[in-house]
Amino acid sequence: MIKIKIYTVGKTKESWLEVALAEYHKRLTGEMTIEWVISKELQPVKENFYICLDPQGQQYSSPDFANFLEKESVRSGAKLTFVIGGPEGIPDEIKAKASHLISFSKLTFTHQIARLILLEQLYRSIQIQRGTQYHK
Repeated sequence: MIKIKIYTVGKTKESWLEVALAEYHKRLTGEMTIEWVISKELQPVKENFYICLDPQGQQYSSPDFANFLEKESVRSGAKLTFVIGGPEGIPDEIKAKASHLISFSKLTFTHQIARLILLEQLYRSIQIQRGTQYHK
């Protein structure tokens, strides 16, 4: 089972977003464990290997992201860490030590929406690897 740790800032304020996050968390149960590290501002990441979500990062198609996750999961011993910045983004000192910078879009999303997109893409990646109809 893959262990995912997600560093982010601020609490989720919208009830509809909490429901959506809970739905994808439920779908990921049994496939991945999700640990949230939520603080008022991003603290230095303790892990040596982590991935920052950043507008300047590399963009992937969903199948390519699934392949990326599979390779990085093997490389990291099935432990992946993601960092989602707040309104001002991710501090340069955290980005500088990241293993990878990835971007989900050229569009700008709130850090709260980025949480949901990340969980959905993690779920989609599993479905792609399994060859289910979810990705079609």
